[in-house]
Parts: sequence; structure tokens; C-alpha cells
Amino acid sequence: MKLNNVIFVPVPSKDYLSYYCLFITGYDAAVCAARWQGSGKVPGGDHEYIDVVNYNNLGSSERIIIDLDFRSHFEIARAVQSYGRILNSPPVVYVGSLTRLKQYLQVMAEAARSSLKQNSTPLPPWRSLAYLQAKWQSPYQRQFNLEEQNVNGSYNFDHKKCSAHLKMLQSLLQSEIEADRL
Repeated sequence: MKLNNVIFVPVPSKDYLSYYCLFITGYDAAVCAARWQGSGKVPGGDHEYIDVVNYNNLGSSERIIIDLDFRSHFEIARAVQSYGRILNSPPVVYVGSLTRLKQYLQVMAEAARSSLKQNSTPLPPWRSLAYLQAKWQSPYQRQFNLEEQNVNGSYNFDHKKCSAHLKMLQSLLQSEIEADRL
């Protein structure tokens, strides 16, 4: 099959689109690229997510983590029915503190281990608590410049395309900020 007059345009990942939407509205947002080396039973890997630094009136700040496909990190093959119900408890899009994220990771890793044990199936290393923790707790680099990811040098975002995405993220982010104040 021959393709004539077809131009392939690099499409930014959903992380970068979301980051851009948050950034243009004034949030201190960045795409965080985490990378870790394997050790023991934990394979090396990399992971991208968004963080927003929330500054309070006292001059301190807190990182808020945004993972746009959070629930998928816990999917396992041949899960028992009870795990399927537990899998619906984490949000699809995670917006929250690192402390709350750690709680989700502990609960979900233990539930996955228990589910697979019932089926006499070993826990894959990429579903272990140590591997899941490495995704968000490893050294990371905050990337502010979308052009770093683009060979051609620029992305052309249409502000209208990200408005619905932005409204959802702003709502989740505002809920998290208000919950932390209480």
C-alpha cells in the first residue's frame, strides 16, 4: 500500500497535553519523567506522570501527583472476582498527594498478590509493591518544555481541544487542594 501526500505529525502524549492545559492556566505543572535501575526482583523501568506544585499561604509547597491512566497500573491476568471489584476502587485518573498514592499502592499490590495466590499464579514483578513505588518515588526530572520531546521543535496545540480536559483536571485538582485544607 502506497501513501501519497501523507504527513505524519507527532502527537503529544496525553501527559503533555494535560500538562500544557494546566501550564497555560497558571499552574506550576510539569511532566515528570522517572527512571530507575533494576535491583533484586524489581526490574528497571521508566514512567511519566504530571505533578503540580501547590504553594500555600505559609510559603511551603506540596506536590500533587496526576496520573491519567492510574487504574491500569493494577490490572492483572486471571484475577479472582473479588479483585475485579477492588480494581474499580482506585480512580481512573489519580489526582492527589504522594502520601495517599502510597496507600493506594500498598492496598492494590496486596490485593493483586492475594488474588494471584488464590489461582496459584506468581505475582509478576511489575505488579509488586516495590515496582509500583518506583514509578512515583524514583528520582525524576520535571520537564517544562514540550519541545524537549519533539524532534521537529514545536507542538501546535489548539487551546479549544484541551478545554474539556482542563476543566476535568482543574476540578480534580481543586478538590484535592480543598481536601488538604480540611
